[in-house]
Amino acid sequence: MSAHPASVDEPTLVRACVFSTGRVSGPGGQHRNRVETAVFVTHTPTGVSTQGTERRSQIENKRVAIGRLRLALAVQVRTLPTMPIVASALWCTRRRDRRMVISVDHRDYPTLLAEALDLVTALRFDVAAAAVHLGVSASQLVRVIRLDPAAGVMFNAGRKTAGLRPLSP
Repeated sequence: MSAHPASVDEPTLVRACVFSTGRVSGPGGQHRNRVETAVFVTHTPTGVSTQGTERRSQIENKRVAIGRLRLALAVQVRTLPTMPIVASALWCTRRRDRRMVISVDHRDYPTLLAEALDLVTALRFDVAAAAVHLGVSASQLVRVIRLDPAAGVMFNAGRKTAGLRPLSP
């Protein structure tokens, strides 16, 4: 199995993307209307697109767009976990006892989210089984997934498709 696109290093991710710039309306005054600071990025292999438009600098908007792309890839793209199923080294370093210590803003979050969603999806949304494989409690696994609202929606849609009841917010 190849690495999940959300977990590859930045130069590899950037090489797999198409970038464009432009202007968008909104606050920012004359500077915003005269300078192309908005950055639009598309991951070519998957077609997943994001943008960064709220900063006044094109470099900052590119950084924001790439961060959003990692999260979007984590939510929208599934890869099959390797057999036997074991938690990655990154997952193990972030785990404290049966708890996960992570913020949605941390650079590792998209990689951890992708791993969690890949495993939960492979196990037909059996949260308890996935939690055992990852060495955390089921509630901690759900918390990691729900840190990103789009991931929470995707997770509950998958549970519904699998004939399970959605987990309440």
